[in-house]
Amino acid sequence: MGVIMNFLGYFMIWLAVTGQIAKPKVWQMCLYICIGANSQTFANTGALVTCVKNFPESRGNVLGLLKGFVGLSGAILTQLYHAFYGDNSKALILLIAWLPAAVSFIFLRTIRIIKIVRQPNEFSFARIEYIGSASIVLVLLFLPIAIVIKEEYNLWSSKKAALNDPYPVKVVTENPPALELSTSTPALEPSAPPPGIPTPTEKQASCMDNIFKPPDRGEDFTILQALFSVDMLIIFVAITCGVGGTLTAIDNLVAGFASEILLTKYKIPRPLLFTFVLLFSCLGHLLIAFGVPNSLYFASVIIGFCFGAQWPLMFAMISEIFGLKYYSTLYNFGSVASPVGSYVLNVRVAGHLYDKEALKQMEASGLRREAGQDLTCNGVHCYRMAFLIITAATLFGSLISFILVLRTRKFYKGDIYKKFREEAKATEINDMTSPGNGIVPLKEIRSETRTKKAVTGDGDSKTVTTTTTTVASMND
Repeated sequence: MGVIMNFLGYFMIWLAVTGQIAKPKVWQMCLYICIGANSQTFANTGALVTCVKNFPESRGNVLGLLKGFVGLSGAILTQLYHAFYGDNSKALILLIAWLPAAVSFIFLRTIRIIKIVRQPNEFSFARIEYIGSASIVLVLLFLPIAIVIKEEYNLWSSKKAALNDPYPVKVVTENPPALELSTSTPALEPSAPPPGIPTPTEKQASCMDNIFKPPDRGEDFTILQALFSVDMLIIFVAITCGVGGTLTAIDNLVAGFASEILLTKYKIPRPLLFTFVLLFSCLGHLLIAFGVPNSLYFASVIIGFCFGAQWPLMFAMISEIFGLKYYSTLYNFGSVASPVGSYVLNVRVAGHLYDKEALKQMEASGLRREAGQDLTCNGVHCYRMAFLIITAATLFGSLISFILVLRTRKFYKGDIYKKFREEAKATEINDMTSPGNGIVPLKEIRSETRTKKAVTGDGDSKTVTTTTTTVASMND
């Protein structure tokens, strides 16, 4: 479905832009964009949900990596676009149409649920290997410095030539800036669970019978139980307030790894970290609202960090509190909070207040707005009230999130990954005892303990030696 929607939507847009089909109406173009853009839901669900189910105890790390790859994909696709099509801007749409669809189709069967298998010391590096890998990483990180050195050398050479040139007037043309692109990861569709996983044979109760009788946190909620849960309502409201604000003003890896370490070692719940992230984003909103000199860079970094941090935390919280059985549906339900918050805060709040301030500036200048004329607002006042409202909404979201901290504090103090370790251990034992693998099943082994006593010495000096021997033999 993701492959079909991605190719169909963007290919029709490309045909319309290049004039190879009749000029579409506005609603038709909107339909093409809707189909193409929503194909990323299949990519997110296929890759993210499958990885979380395959690595349940490392879900924070997995979510951080996957959401970080979303940001990297934009830079990668930009390079591929220039390599394939140069500066042909219309061909960019064609690339978005066929490349993600092709990658998804080729690797479709690699995305599947696998049974949990653990191998100790799976990645054990010696110190020299760590030094080598760290050196490679540092070289890659500092490689862009070569570009800076080259540009500085060219600038120095041009200045030196200008000093020696009797004709100082020069006409300098610069290359146009590279086109930036942001796109989603290729659409990947999860396959059905492997046949080895047992399925319950007992008759399932109706989903309407136990909506308001949810299981304990961490167990598998039904879809309706999760949707009508107070915890899900809290998460949804907090995301609407938090992500909506950050989208108005993107991704990083820190939140997933940091939250995983803090949860595993110090039992610090993810909802508490989520609350801190919302509070931290308020600082960025206030910097923009009051127009502090030279603060836009700091505000951009803060808001960008918080936006990226909220996603791994939200997806991990949903998987931990409501289980993994219906994670595909619940994960996408949580994602709906983002466009809801973006519409309310971006369109209804920021857009309305911007137009209102722009009209005030036109009236103060003695101008009248003509029909169809765009409004332009200049100055800090254009967004001050909007970002103050966004800050208030984010504070409200952090308060709602703190309520979730109180509700789930006992749950996160326990061992939330215990059942996954038990399942992995049971799977390992079943593999060892299954017939035909050359290993004797445990039920066929009988152990016998034999005790032998020996007395040495005479008179008052005697030593008693006890020898215990365990003998294992196979039953018939």
